[in-house]
This record gives sequence, C-alpha cells and structure tokens, in this order.
Amino acid sequence: MSGSIERVKQAAANAGLDIEIRRMGASTRTAEEAAQQCGCTVDQIVKSLIFEGKNDGTLFLFLLSGASRLDLGKASKAAGQELKRADPRDVRERTGFAIGGVAPIGYDNTLPVFADGKLAEFELVWAAAGAHDAVFSSEPKALISAAGANVADLAE
Repeated sequence: MSGSIERVKQAAANAGLDIEIRRMGASTRTAEEAAQQCGCTVDQIVKSLIFEGKNDGTLFLFLLSGASRLDLGKASKAAGQELKRADPRDVRERTGFAIGGVAPIGYDNTLPVFADGKLAEFELVWAAAGAHDAVFSSEPKALISAAGANVADLAE
C-alpha cells in the first residue's frame, strides 16, 4: 500500500472513521470515472479540490459533490481571500497527494477545509484515498467531521 493511502487510512482511524480502502484497478481520477467504478451516481463522489490563496499562498481544500462545480467567488469568501488554482506540482509537494488522488483526509500539514452542504444530503459518499485508483466510502457527515471541514455554500 502506498504512503499516501496509508496516511488516509491512519487519518480515518485517528478520527474514529471506519473505512475500507478499495483499489479499483482502473482510474478514479475524475468524478465520472469514480462513479462508474464505485457503482454510484456522480453526485455521490466527493471532489477534493485544492486552491491557493493569492494573498499568502495558503492552500485550501474544498469538498464538493462530484456533479457540482466550485463557485470561485463563494470559495474565496469562505477562505477570506482571493483564490487561484494551485499548481499540481505544488499540491504534490505540499500535501503529499497527486491530482487525481487528493483525499479529504490524511494531510501532514493542516489545511483549512470547506465542504459544500450538498454532500450531507446523501446516505453514502465515495472519496479518493490517496491514489488514482483508491477510494473509500463514508457517511458524509462523518467524513465532513473527520476532515475538520466547515460547511458552506460553495457550488455554482
């Protein structure tokens, strides 16, 4: 098991979140690919998006339903500063996760985390577990709590 996957597994255990990480054998990089592999709707996929603060370079994690698009204005308001897309290499260096495997939990450095309220509407959601083909399912409110996320209106 990769180091990134182990970090997700350990973070879940530390938060009291009982998960089973599954290696799907095929890519789950996009919400559509993940939904197909997990046998769920695209809405039940948790997108973990990293953006960078323009003022101070802080990385912010935003959790959204797979079919939703992040409203940058709403996200900037939640973050307290203008945001820009984070460089994928910088995301990898600063979080330990590569784009396509960015998880909602398992960070060495604490990031400010925000979750769109729509996620809580589902009985079960699926999230990336640290690799392009690794996922886990969770009750969404438990996942939001484990991630230390502030719930906000973030979707377009």
